Amino acid sequence: MHADARFIAHVDMDAFYASVELLRYPELRGRPLVIGGRRRPARDAAAGTTIPTLRQYSGRGVITTATYEARALGVHSGMGLMKAARLAPDALLLPADFDEYRRCSRLFKEAVRALAPNIEDRGIDEIFVDLGDVVAPLAGDDPAWARTREIAGSIQRAVREATGLSCSIGVAPNKLLAKIASDLQKPAGLTILREADIPVRLWPLPARRITGIGPKAGARLEALGLHTIGQLAQADPLLLIEHFGERHGVWMHEAAQGRDDRPVLTFREPKSISRETTFETDLHAVRDRDQLSRIFTDLCLRVAGDLERNGYVGRTIGLKLRYDNFKTVTRDQTLDQATRDARAIRRAAGECLKRVPLDRRIRLLGVRVGALSKADASLASHSRTV
Repeated sequence: MHADARFIAHVDMDAFYASVELLRYPELRGRPLVIGGRRRPARDAAAGTTIPTLRQYSGRGVITTATYEARALGVHSGMGLMKAARLAPDALLLPADFDEYRRCSRLFKEAVRALAPNIEDRGIDEIFVDLGDVVAPLAGDDPAWARTREIAGSIQRAVREATGLSCSIGVAPNKLLAKIASDLQKPAGLTILREADIPVRLWPLPARRITGIGPKAGARLEALGLHTIGQLAQADPLLLIEHFGERHGVWMHEAAQGRDDRPVLTFREPKSISRETTFETDLHAVRDRDQLSRIFTDLCLRVAGDLERNGYVGRTIGLKLRYDNFKTVTRDQTLDQATRDARAIRRAAGECLKRVPLDRRIRLLGVRVGALSKADASLASHSRTV
């Protein structure tokens, strides 16, 4: 094994939100299921579960995620629920339950950390893991890569035991390749992608499979006749620089070669903690005042809870509001003393609200706490009651 060899894993939970819901509703396994919307269906011991179909939906919500059976019908995350209803009217619809998703997220990350502690948290359902410290120092590359497969298999089993859920893992010499590899054999896949595998495994893939090449850049690459990662790798770097600028053009060419020297960052201080919600129907500041007030208070409570769980306090309280014409406004207020108290957050966010025009209906409301610092131990038992 070369002294500078790296073994990076990308652990990606399979259809995470939908899979968590299937733990709660196991009778829905194998059926197309979409997560989105707001209202939790009623469950009665005698009558069973009452779950609506997309055919019954009306509103402007979007899909948070979907099971693989629903994806086969053409629906995907980010798609409007009304459009999804036209494609898959009989797919079942459940609302998102982010408290439960966060609980399962903590369990899966703790299970991985027990086996391989060098973790970079990338969100609720994915992490990077540096396996270098747990790969035994074996002679030659192949035995070492075989060892990483054993470790990745152990991680998959530990995650399933801790959560009841499956994950897909890609292991590669860097983060870029590991993330691509984790998506090659979903669900419950385990893919090893070495440098020697790049021409056969990586280059035939569409250029957009590289994280960081979005729809617009992908369309521009196709207009240049660059459809695959291999074609991008063999392109003249000057051509890419001409059309995408020096920084992005050089990066795309390097990425297509499978090169990425980014480290696994085991800790990253958050800049802010926030909560927001988009309403199913626009709310009026006067006629829907009571409903808006309840939602506003709940957002402040949730932000306060997030701060407490993560051990932070913050001095800057922010408000985010989006009108029915999609115009978004924000307002901030900086406090004299950092806090994670829900009442203080609610008061400051309320002051911000007074500085916002309320002459249009509202479609989104959010509360943010920034300028974070680690909480003093004396705050550990503070009251979160508003």
